[in-house]
Amino acid sequence: MKRFFTFILLLALISVLPVKSQGWPENYNGVMLQGFYWDSYEDTNWANLESQADEMSQFFDLIWVPQSGYCNTYNMQMGYADIWWLNHNSCFGTEDQLRSMIRTFKAKGTGIIEDVVINHKSGNTSWCDFPNESKNGYTLTWDNTNFSAICYTDECNNSGNLSQWSPSGKKTTGAKDTGTDFDGSRDLDHTNAQVQQNIITYLNFLLNDLGYTGFRYDMVAGYSPYYTGLYNTSTTVRPEFSVGEYWMNDGKPGLVTWINGTKVNNVIQSAAFDFPMKWNINNVFANATNWSKLNDAALSTDAEYARYAVTFIDNHDTGVGADKAQPLLANIEAANAFILTLPGTPCVFLRHWMTYKTAIKKQILVRKAAGIHNQSTIVSKTASGNGFVLNVQGTNGNVLLLLGSATTSTDGYKLAVEGTNYKMYVSNSVDISALDNIHEDSFTAPDGCVVNDGEICAFFEAPNSWTTVKCWAWDSKNNYTGGSWPGQLCTKVGTNNGKNIWKWTYTGTLTTQPTQIIFNDSKSNNAAQTSDLDFSNGGYYNEAGALQGVVTGIVPVKADTPTGTTKIYTLDGREVKTPQHGVYIVNGKKVMVK
Repeated sequence: MKRFFTFILLLALISVLPVKSQGWPENYNGVMLQGFYWDSYEDTNWANLESQADEMSQFFDLIWVPQSGYCNTYNMQMGYADIWWLNHNSCFGTEDQLRSMIRTFKAKGTGIIEDVVINHKSGNTSWCDFPNESKNGYTLTWDNTNFSAICYTDECNNSGNLSQWSPSGKKTTGAKDTGTDFDGSRDLDHTNAQVQQNIITYLNFLLNDLGYTGFRYDMVAGYSPYYTGLYNTSTTVRPEFSVGEYWMNDGKPGLVTWINGTKVNNVIQSAAFDFPMKWNINNVFANATNWSKLNDAALSTDAEYARYAVTFIDNHDTGVGADKAQPLLANIEAANAFILTLPGTPCVFLRHWMTYKTAIKKQILVRKAAGIHNQSTIVSKTASGNGFVLNVQGTNGNVLLLLGSATTSTDGYKLAVEGTNYKMYVSNSVDISALDNIHEDSFTAPDGCVVNDGEICAFFEAPNSWTTVKCWAWDSKNNYTGGSWPGQLCTKVGTNNGKNIWKWTYTGTLTTQPTQIIFNDSKSNNAAQTSDLDFSNGGYYNEAGALQGVVTGIVPVKADTPTGTTKIYTLDGREVKTPQHGVYIVNGKKVMVK
């Protein structure tokens, strides 16, 4: 009875308090970055992210980071089997480093979004013993006797040997799950008043103590959307940003039902990721065909719900290969141009940012210069021949996007950005002079990395534990590495920072290039390998699989050598007489001067 009356009292308090929409701001013109991918322990390290704050904050208003709570290990734990909610030392860095990173970005106008995992929870030493915690005035207490916080429908009750997961040998006693079951951890009973209070305490800690700006709720189909609304309206400071990962097979109608299910006093309390648009993007951009699919139902193209649409191309789940949903493997720049023209709030994937940074920077600046926001009006969207034309009205002018080989009148517009299968125009009145400050990022390859004319190749800086490296490269039709796993042997060509650099070169007769590549340690008992990587010809990948740059046939010459009649230019076009150390353009080619 005590549990029942506590719950009713909480509802009564909510019903008399004024409730503002906490779903997502209206007319929001920000752009979000997903600051991680699967196993991105190095690239998403808090100190590493903080070191890029000056650059990232110029383009991103929000950065979504992994669940940062302690998971009883600093290695190979992305945070989705969460254990501790008030201890935030993790494989991405210490809690002090996390706090410093959040403060630094916030001072530059960029908020950090926490990945909140509350559908389920993992035990501390066994399947079901949740740790009691107390820190800085915040306290979490769990029932580790009757396990009333865990749904009775959880699979642990069917395990046979209860003693292997329950110290007391008892079954869990919570209510039936209010959503879909999750087999990886224990499903929390969100009808339980103590569970609700613990979650609200946790969210208050994230907002008020750690300094997070808002929440990305993981696996929201696992519990009723009602509770997302309850939690967002129960914190002492309301989160301005809330987005749910509703990943089901019921398309846009299911998303709309979930969003409406978060209402409190008839006010929506959370946005959602636009999964229907993600699948539309896959259907179109993978082969630059089926352009009419971009007209299929999605949140971001619905004027009533675009405010609550967070658009994306890939994320940590969809971008890791065939064991998850299909990642987009082609026309990445064009796909980013598409979501950065659409209404909704675009969320750029870290891998895409790292690989296509120059183009994405320009696309973001075009969006912001034109004043496109999450409720902008779509003037037109039309499949045209072998392409697509999208015209969106911003507060300062329109963005006209031509995809594929589409053509249309561009009277009154000027070209802002273009690349493979896309051209991005803006109204003549829009000031895009900021694009003049965006230049190709310079990359100096280590000694020994050379790309010969016409060569298809890639370089990999392997972990020290790897002994012999092989390569597996493919596209949707062909395998470029023999077709027998683990692929072709790579050649060691040098070292960098004490790590061996390996080169793979294609030796077959195909005239196309692979779209995906994997490097693996062929002698490892554990078959160590990178994840599926986007292939860039001449690409130089670090041990985490991140593309560091492209080796472009650089030829070494000696510094301080007079040029004579040969014209030598810096990368920004200035002629020099006596080159110093660096990279220059000589006879139309990049040359490294040592």
